[in-house]
Amino acid sequence: MKILHVTYTVKDGKREEFHKKVVDQGIAARSRTEEGCLAYDYFFPVDNANELFLLEIWKTPEDAEKHMQSAHFAELGELKKEYVTGVKFGRYLAESM
Repeated sequence: MKILHVTYTVKDGKREEFHKKVVDQGIAARSRTEEGCLAYDYFFPVDNANELFLLEIWKTPEDAEKHMQSAHFAELGELKKEYVTGVKFGRYLAESM
């Protein structure tokens, strides 16, 4: 499995708007339907109103790589240009359970 922790720092006061666009454009939903996607979930940290946390879990590292080649991943990249000021990544490999 490949587990990704992604923390977006979003422009001041724009977190909910950014998240709404991700949902409304179907980016999250399409990601969840990809082969090998075990989780693709956004969370709102309670201690920072300008952060949005994304947890991705993929069955294999190759599935995660395919995701990064998708059209909706490119759409997310365009939204990030408009809303995101920084991104922190955590990447982990785990044996399947």
